[in-house]
Amino acid sequence: MIERVHGIVPGYLLARLAESGRFPHAAEAARQTLIAGRPVFHSTLELSIDESGALIAEVTAAPTRTIHDAQNTERLPGVIVREEDDPPVADTTVNEAFDGLGATFQLLLEAFERNSLDGAGAPLLATVHYGEDYDNAFWDGTRMVFGDGDGEVFRGFTRSLSVIGHELGHGVIQATANLEYRGHSGALNESIADVLGALTEQHLRGQTADEASWLIGEGIFTDAVQGRALRSMLEPGTAYDDDELGKDPQPAHMRDYVDTQEDNGGVHINSGIPNRAFALTARSLGGNAWEDAGRIWYRALTSGLSAEAGFEDFAQATLAAAGDLGFDVEKAVHDAWAAVGVIEDAERRRER
Repeated sequence: MIERVHGIVPGYLLARLAESGRFPHAAEAARQTLIAGRPVFHSTLELSIDESGALIAEVTAAPTRTIHDAQNTERLPGVIVREEDDPPVADTTVNEAFDGLGATFQLLLEAFERNSLDGAGAPLLATVHYGEDYDNAFWDGTRMVFGDGDGEVFRGFTRSLSVIGHELGHGVIQATANLEYRGHSGALNESIADVLGALTEQHLRGQTADEASWLIGEGIFTDAVQGRALRSMLEPGTAYDDDELGKDPQPAHMRDYVDTQEDNGGVHINSGIPNRAFALTARSLGGNAWEDAGRIWYRALTSGLSAEAGFEDFAQATLAAAGDLGFDVEKAVHDAWAAVGVIEDAERRRER
């Protein structure tokens, strides 16, 4: 079996589902999903009149989106069904993908002054209706690809904005630190993608860190599943607990770090540790998470981070990024990483 890189649904969850007796249709869909494998600057012109009557023209970065339809095949990219200046179409999935790409673009631009995934206005591409009952969504290095789900366990993946922001987040990571997708650096890759997914959702909804759910993939499970989402950033290990799918395996602390050869060395599992560090930082600082906390994480990602960077490397990069924002901000970042066991708490050092 070939596990797709950067798929939102971890291979271990699909493997568990593939053995399900309770969800026979979803089990077959999961098996087919596992077998399948992973296969110009646009702007808006705003015109206004100043107090003297002079005409002012402002050029603002804007997305260039193209949505394709694979028509339930596994051939990419598919046929074009909506482009940037087109109105909404009858297919809700197409419109959800289009809007999700736009929401991610707006987060990057407004929070981090980043023009698209590469910082230079790269087009945003997506393909919907990929495969038959395909139980995943993924970033393939150039585009977002969405399956429709099996309808028994998974709904369509375009309905979750955090999923769209997460997968496009892999594009940002690819264009910056390009973190290796294995072990610590791979789990960090997954975590930063989750951060961008959560921030995209919170930014669009105007939610503060305290108001946010901190769930990734909320709404993609059907009502037949005992679960809220794929992951919880604030409370790793609590997103789902289902008799058939098992319990969310994510640890929330380094003492529970999972050493495994599966899942590229546990990239989807151990990402819960840095995920919690970000959520704790954001809630400690209060307000909008895409502001201080988000900017700190973004600065760390774009600070010349090594592709092999681990949790502690990234923690130190966030502390350096927080240094310019004052003692209280730096302390919040430090305390969050200490709370998940990535860096040692000063009190423990003194006790030694």
